[in-house]
Amino acid sequence: MSEAKRSGWRALMAEGRLARFALLCLGIWLNAADSLMTATIMPSVAADIGGYAYFGWTIAGFILGAIIAGASAGQISMRLGLRLSMVLAAATYALGCIVSGAAPEIATFLVGRLLQGIGAGWIVGLCYVAIGTMFPQSLWARVLAAVSGVWGAATLLSPLIGGLFAEAGLWRAAFWLFAAQGVGFGFAAFFLLSPAKLQDVSGALPVRQLAILTGGILCIAAAGLVPDILRAVLLGVVGLVLLALFVRSDGRASSPLLPRSSADLMSAAGSGYMMIFALAASAIGFSVYGSAIMQALFGASPLVAGYILGVESMSWTLCALAVASLADRWHGLFIKLGALAVLIGVTLLAFTMRSGPLLAIATASLFLGGGFGLAWAFIARRIIASVGDSERALASSAVPTVQMIGYAAGSAGAGVIANFLGFADGITAATATRASFWIFAWFIPVALIGLAAAWRLATCEPDQMSLRAESSSLM
Repeated sequence: MSEAKRSGWRALMAEGRLARFALLCLGIWLNAADSLMTATIMPSVAADIGGYAYFGWTIAGFILGAIIAGASAGQISMRLGLRLSMVLAAATYALGCIVSGAAPEIATFLVGRLLQGIGAGWIVGLCYVAIGTMFPQSLWARVLAAVSGVWGAATLLSPLIGGLFAEAGLWRAAFWLFAAQGVGFGFAAFFLLSPAKLQDVSGALPVRQLAILTGGILCIAAAGLVPDILRAVLLGVVGLVLLALFVRSDGRASSPLLPRSSADLMSAAGSGYMMIFALAASAIGFSVYGSAIMQALFGASPLVAGYILGVESMSWTLCALAVASLADRWHGLFIKLGALAVLIGVTLLAFTMRSGPLLAIATASLFLGGGFGLAWAFIARRIIASVGDSERALASSAVPTVQMIGYAAGSAGAGVIANFLGFADGITAATATRASFWIFAWFIPVALIGLAAAWRLATCEPDQMSLRAESSSLM
C-alpha cells in the first residue's frame, strides 16, 4: 500500500484505531465545551453567588489546575499507563463539576473550578500523549486536525447549552451535565485502553519543578486581585521569573516535565513552546471578558455573546481541517500565517470591543481562531517530531500544558487591567467602556513575540528535526 493511502483519512479508521480516536475526541470535547459553556454562563453565576472581582480567577483557577495536571501528564502516563491515568483524570474532572454545580458562594465555586482544571488538564495532556504513542507519525497532522473538529461541535453546542441554562436561571444544571460526561469518559477509557505502562520510569516525581511552576502561576493569578497596580505588576514579574526558573531547573532535572531542548529558543521545541505561550496569553482575554463586555455594552444575550465567542473555535476547526492534508513544504508558511492572523485578531479586538458593532467583534474572533487553526497541527507536529522517542510523551503532553500556562498568564494580566479600571465593583456599561480597549491593547506586543517565535519555528525544516520513519513509531 502506498504511503499516501496509509497516511490518508481512511487510515484513521483502520487497524482498530476508530474506538481510540473516538475516545480522544470525547476527551477534547470535555475541555472545549466546558470552557465555552462556562464563559457563557459566568455573568449569571456572578449575579447569583457574587464574585465579580474573581471573574479572572474562574478561568485562572481552572487553568492553574490544568497546568499542574498537564505538566505531570507525561510522567503519570509513563508510570501508571494510559488507562489508569485516564480513569483518574475523569474522576477528578467529574468531582470538580459536582463541586462547582453545588457551590453556595464564589470560594466553593473556585475550588470546583480548580478540580475541573486538574481533571481536564490530565485528560487533554493524556490525549496528546495518546496521539504521539498510539498513532503512526504519518497520521499525526491529520489526527491533530481531526481532533480539532471537536471544537466545531463545541462551538455549536456549548454556547447553546450555557445560554439556555443561564437564561432559564439553571446554570448549576450545566455542571451536572458535564459531570455525567466525565463519568462516561472514565468508563470508556477503562474498557478501550490497555493497562500496560508506556515506559518504566524510576526516581521520584518532579515535585520541585511542580512547586516552582505552581508558585509562578499563583503569583501571576494573584496579581489580578491586589488593590493597586504596583503590587500587581510586582507579583506578575515574580511569577514570570519563577516560570523562567522552572524551565531552567526542569532542563537539569533527572525527571523532567518538558523536553530537554525546551529552554533553547533556537530549537524547534523552544520556539514552538514560546509561540504557543505568547499567542495563548494574547488571546485569552476575549474568552474571560468578551461575553460580559458584549452583554454590558451592546445588550447581547448570553446566547448571542456565547456564539460570538464560539466563532473563534469554529474558525479554528474549519481552518485546521482545511490545511490538514498539506505537504510538509507548506507547514512553515502556515505557521507564520497563523501567528499573523492571531496578531490581527487581538488588534481588531482592541479597537472594536468598545464601539462595536458585534459583527466587527465576530470578525476579530474569526481571525483569532483561524490563526490557531492554520498553525496548530503543524506546531505540535514539529515539536513532537523534534525530540527522541524517550521524550515523545513529555513533548506531547507539554503542548496543551504550555498553552494553559499562556492562558493563565494572559487571564491574570487581563484581570489586573480590568479590576484596576473598575471591574472589581461590577461590570457595567461605564466600567466596560473604560476597560475594553486596554484589556486587549496591552497584549498586542505579546502577540508580536508569538509572531517572532513562529518565524523561528518555520525555519526548522523537517530534516533538521530528525523526523522518525513511520516504522519506528509506537502503535
